[in-house]
Amino acid sequence: MHSDNPALNGSNTNANKKTNSTDQRPESLAIQLDEKGLFLSLSTGVCYFNYYWLRDACSSNIDPATRERVFDISGLPCAPYPAAVNLQNDKLIIDWRDEQHQSALSLSMLDEFTANGGRIPDVADIPRRPWYADGYTKFERLKQHDIETDDTEKQRFARALIENGVALVTDMQNSDDSLTRLATSLGPVTPVVDGYYFDVRLSINPTNLAYTANALELHTDLPNEEAAPGVQFLHCRANDVSGGLSLFVDGTAVAETLRNEEPEYFNLLSQHDIPFYRRHTTWDYRAHQRVIELDAAGNVSGLTISQHLQDSMDLPQNLLDDYYPALCHFLRMLQEDRFVSRFRLAAGECVVFDNHRVVHGREAFVATEGERHLRGCYVDRGALRSTYRTLCKQ
Repeated sequence: MHSDNPALNGSNTNANKKTNSTDQRPESLAIQLDEKGLFLSLSTGVCYFNYYWLRDACSSNIDPATRERVFDISGLPCAPYPAAVNLQNDKLIIDWRDEQHQSALSLSMLDEFTANGGRIPDVADIPRRPWYADGYTKFERLKQHDIETDDTEKQRFARALIENGVALVTDMQNSDDSLTRLATSLGPVTPVVDGYYFDVRLSINPTNLAYTANALELHTDLPNEEAAPGVQFLHCRANDVSGGLSLFVDGTAVAETLRNEEPEYFNLLSQHDIPFYRRHTTWDYRAHQRVIELDAAGNVSGLTISQHLQDSMDLPQNLLDDYYPALCHFLRMLQEDRFVSRFRLAAGECVVFDNHRVVHGREAFVATEGERHLRGCYVDRGALRSTYRTLCKQ
């Protein structure tokens, strides 16, 4: 009997293994036992479930207070196998052989699981919506007060960051606390080498090109970190200089375009890690990252790009014969007018964006005229999704 049910592709089961010589799946029986799993008729069709998975999915394995797993499946005396299986009140009831235990699994849970391709459904698994040069006009705009006082607005804020990778918050107070309150509405502020917060303004002894008046090439922040920071906040406290327009690009949109136009270049940039660094008097951070990041389904999930923090390439020299042309082509694409959104960030606004998706930079500005001051920090992308899931439950 062949157990290659496509509804479980990607799940951690034995669903793709042949368990005996018969190549026919049951079509009429509601339940049929096999050697390593069972077939069950659900609304999605006849679905296969591995016995280990079914035993591990029992709700009694989860502590009701901590919601953590308290069952150690490796402690079973032998591989799990049913002594009896039946359907009762929309539940699959399994009495397990060789242990005094009964599992009751909701059919709706099993149905939802198979309908979702063999993965636990996740409301935060929202498809990314690409944007291009006109993206700024389409950014979600929210007031800080509304985010802090209305969970519906906070949910809209979180969803925009997951779906679009960027949002613009207005009516911010000119204070350090204002940024802290906004950031912690999504999750704890995560520290980097600069600390919990950083100020982008002119510095006599700059430790970063951002702290000068020079143009800043398109980049993602801190690829030198082992885990580059997730959601970035840039709160504009003052901006009355000449020049200094912000440059924002949806990196995933450019990467998907590269996949369509130059698939060989795309494969090179998504399959090889390259070195990044950040060095100064008292630190020396180094990490290898992939320029184009892919998720488990092969979709572009983000970028890591920063020429000013890119270290000397350590890929094999003959591989660099092809890699460098691919990288240069992609860097030029990021600067094309069809992708770059240009705008002036005003005092009292905070642009919030996914640092693994949105590539940002700025034009040069005149340092002798006025003041330009942005205060920034980061929040983990996992915290963003956690907040969104919690708000959806409410």
